Amino acid sequence: MTKYGKMFDQGPAMTDLKLLALDSEDLDVLSAHVQDAVVRVVDMGYARADRRFALLMNRYDWSSDQPRSKGLRKRAGLHFDRVQNVAYAGFDPAAPEGVLNLLALTFTPTPDGVSGVVELTFAGGGTVRLTVECLEARLGDLGSAWAAAAKPAHALD
Repeated sequence: MTKYGKMFDQGPAMTDLKLLALDSEDLDVLSAHVQDAVVRVVDMGYARADRRFALLMNRYDWSSDQPRSKGLRKRAGLHFDRVQNVAYAGFDPAAPEGVLNLLALTFTPTPDGVSGVVELTFAGGGTVRLTVECLEARLGDLGSAWAAAAKPAHALD
C-alpha cells in the first residue's frame, strides 16, 4: 500500500530500449535487437539535407522475459547520422505496399578506420547500403509492446 491507495501489480516491468552505436561492436548489439524486425518500405528514407537515414520497424523483442509463447513485438525507430549516400538493391524503394524483414546490420570501415559502409540486409536479398562519414546509429523503442503473431525461426544450414 502507498499513501495514495493500493499498488497494482502490472506484471514484470518492460523497459524501452535506447541504444547508441559508434563502432562495429556496438552495431553488432543493435543488429541482435533488430533481427527479424518487420519494416514497411514507406517507413524508411533518407533526409539528404540532414544527412540522416531513418526507419521505423516492428522489432521482435528477443530479450523479453514475458511469459508468452510467441514473444513480443515493439515499435522502434533506428537512424544513422552522417550519411553521405544511400543505395538500394533487391527491392523497389518506391513500392508503397512493400514489406521487408530485417536480418542484420553490418559496418565495413574504409582503410581510414572511421568512414565506411553500413549495410542493412533483408530477407530475400534486399539491401540498403549507407556510405557514412563515421558510424553513428541510434535505436529506440517508441511505445508499448504487443503479442507477436509468431516467433521468428530460421533454418540452420
